[in-house]
Amino acid sequence: MSSSVVLITNQNKPRAMAAVDEVRSLITKHGRLVAELQSFEKYDLPDPEQVDLVIALGGDGTILSAARQCLALGAPLLGINTGKVGFMAGFELDSFRDHAESLLADGKINIHPVTPMQGIVTRNDGHILHESFAINDFVVSAGPPFRMITLDISVNNQPGPSVSGDGLIVSSPLGSTAYNVSAGGPIVSPGVNAMVVTPIAAHSLSFRPIVIPSDSDLSIKINSVNSTESSGTSLIIDGQVSFRLNEGDKLSVTAAKEQIRFVLDPQVSYWQTLLSKMHWASEPKANGNCKE
Repeated sequence: MSSSVVLITNQNKPRAMAAVDEVRSLITKHGRLVAELQSFEKYDLPDPEQVDLVIALGGDGTILSAARQCLALGAPLLGINTGKVGFMAGFELDSFRDHAESLLADGKINIHPVTPMQGIVTRNDGHILHESFAINDFVVSAGPPFRMITLDISVNNQPGPSVSGDGLIVSSPLGSTAYNVSAGGPIVSPGVNAMVVTPIAAHSLSFRPIVIPSDSDLSIKINSVNSTESSGTSLIIDGQVSFRLNEGDKLSVTAAKEQIRFVLDPQVSYWQTLLSKMHWASEPKANGNCKE
């Protein structure tokens, strides 16, 4: 039985727009197109009972946005990369073209389940201010005027360290190759049930990133903030959604109950992706004008 598909496209990306006609044609040839939506826009989702597969056409940002927006659909998410890196995309356009019939007509899909993180921001009185999912990371960012902020960390109600610096990253294994790795955090295989806590420019020589179980109750209390009239210390979700934080606010993070089922190319492993797209452990290349 052919698959019923929702197609989400980043219409701000020329490469995505150049590919959308072909992708749409492949969907209608081998399956059924239920809805076509634009990335990063609010939209009414179709009935989950009518959706077998969500296809996101774009880069990592498009896939992240689609994953959060379509979590309620409960359908597998297939990313087709038309961005620069596309680390999260399960398929390049060529490979999707080659596998379209088996994916859409035969339903032969290779599923990799990913558990997102759930974050809740509360005030001192326990009042919930904000609640959201993150597929890659929650980032507490110091913000303008860029003075150091101070954060108190606890895990499972056990007091941990206090960190002063430019902020803190709480990353999933999938997101460990994003901001986390740029800030000196470890790469964590997506099969590991963990969260990574990585400081951003900590004012300490001994505060190192730490990996904790994903079902831990991680608490980050905001002890000092930056503030201007229009911006300041904020919680950034997957680099796309921002929520302003005030002194005394608390961010609680743990594993969500829901899962996102990513569809992956069975011919490409995670380690191949690290090597080809992240250039993991690549040797330095000499300047071509240099003589040996």
